[in-house]
Amino acid sequence: MQNKTYLQNDRLLRVLRGLPVDKTPIWLMRQAGRYLPEYRAIRREVPDFLTLCKSPDLACEVTMQPLRRFALDAAIIFSDILTIPDAFGLGLEFIEGEGPCFKTPVQSEEAIKALPILCPDTSLRYVMDAIRVTKQALHNTIPLIGFAGSPWTIAAYMVEGKASKTFSTFRAMMYRAPELLHSLLSILTKNIIIYLQAQIDAGADSIMLFDTWGGLLGQEQYLKFSLQYMETIVAALKKTHPSIPVILFSKNGGLYLENIAASGCAGIGLDWTANIAEAKASIGSRVVLQGNLDPAVLYAHPNVIEQEVKKILQQFGAGGGHIFNLGHGIYPDINPEHVHVLIESVNNFSPQYHS
Repeated sequence: MQNKTYLQNDRLLRVLRGLPVDKTPIWLMRQAGRYLPEYRAIRREVPDFLTLCKSPDLACEVTMQPLRRFALDAAIIFSDILTIPDAFGLGLEFIEGEGPCFKTPVQSEEAIKALPILCPDTSLRYVMDAIRVTKQALHNTIPLIGFAGSPWTIAAYMVEGKASKTFSTFRAMMYRAPELLHSLLSILTKNIIIYLQAQIDAGADSIMLFDTWGGLLGQEQYLKFSLQYMETIVAALKKTHPSIPVILFSKNGGLYLENIAASGCAGIGLDWTANIAEAKASIGSRVVLQGNLDPAVLYAHPNVIEQEVKKILQQFGAGGGHIFNLGHGIYPDINPEHVHVLIESVNNFSPQYHS
């Protein structure tokens, strides 16, 4: 099933499909979340983060919150990249100050072989229900982005058992038992494909793959253990849902942009360490570039935020092919008024680059 519903504002999809727009579209990673007081109010009403994710009406409400404040060009469904391993029954918990933790890490051949191919309409139905409810709430105003973590990133948490600066247990598996790791990545890839296809069928207009920990890898390992699996996902989605564009984001992946551009994706998310002008010169004719303001800029005075927005717009230059975003998610202690300044700056200053 293809999503062909007319949208009042389809700038994001137009850019991803290589069509002209009147100004640069903007959405923000983690645009729904802890920096908003209305989110914190809802979060106080539920026992834990996963309960919020698994309540479709609440997930919809959180998804809609930033759209009531800001003139954004897309919504992204409120969920988490670890929904799949949670559905595996690994005992996922989000611990304050520590982040995600699994009671049962996956570190053996037996544990990997025991992982099932999930049915999204049962074990992950709450995500599809949240997408359906949110699509109704959006009233065809702007597109809704669905997402998943990349196989490499999800596997990092599953093997390590928790968030980590080094993921040393996980990376040790890559060198000590590479075939075992490939087996895990293959199972995750199959599940992610089915999961994202179900999100599209539920109403997602675009898909983003978050490869948060791809930057841990050198080039040879990145191509072998991360990008090749994302390429498989992109190819599968293009076969079943050819009109739905896919954006890949590998944090600290600036060294591999040429390789990512060859993956078949429609867009590439850049973190703030990448130079967007250089990226446009090298791959801008093949893929859309998304990004890449340093999230820390949002701590600055509004005048500084405006100037930094202008810099990125100037660096990218005239023409389409750019989606404005941060180089990573909004930090939880950011002032929402500074987010408003960012969005208004893009909306005010970008039209000149599209005349």
